[in-house]
Amino acid sequence: MANENEKPEFWESAFGEKQEMWGFEPAKSAILTKDFFVQKAIKNILIPGIGYGRNAQIFRDNGIDVTGIEISKTAIEMARKHYGTDMVIYHGSVTDMPFDQNQYDGIFCYALIHLLDSSEREKLIDDCYKQLADNGYMVFTMISKEAHTYGQGKLVSQDRYEIFDGVKMFFYDRESIQSEFGKAGLFEITEISESQPFFLVKCKKGDN
Repeated sequence: MANENEKPEFWESAFGEKQEMWGFEPAKSAILTKDFFVQKAIKNILIPGIGYGRNAQIFRDNGIDVTGIEISKTAIEMARKHYGTDMVIYHGSVTDMPFDQNQYDGIFCYALIHLLDSSEREKLIDDCYKQLADNGYMVFTMISKEAHTYGQGKLVSQDRYEIFDGVKMFFYDRESIQSEFGKAGLFEITEISESQPFFLVKCKKGDN
């Protein structure tokens, strides 16, 4: 059965009703990742779950070419309206990656992976890793067990709860990050406060 969070109509409704629901300021994680990518001279990145592009523009402003994946047509239209039509955005679910055969210097995946079930999370990490160029970096952010919503709602599976409106969330700790990202070049886990407590996770693809 399809994951509720990955149904197009769920996100069509969210973006259709709430429009630019997170505003236009990039997330703190996006700013930190931009600094990191600039430092590493990253030239092109993939953003799975790009939404309406609020976290994309900061990379483009720093000379980094951005390609996105987004399940909501409404969000893609909003991205085009606000940020122009010259950015490649594939319409579809991240669970259907890859959408191209490109190798990217960097991947930034913000607040998406915790909406997937365990097999979808594993596939996303693997798909992203495969699309990284040698010595490329991928950065993920995900919700932490420190969030006040942890343990709320209906338990779906270990550390995964249906919080509201059918939204299911998996809450991470360092152990589950190590377990899921350990084979994907994991080298840094940072705690960061966004709208809720998050982890910012960095991985590097070795050239071996």
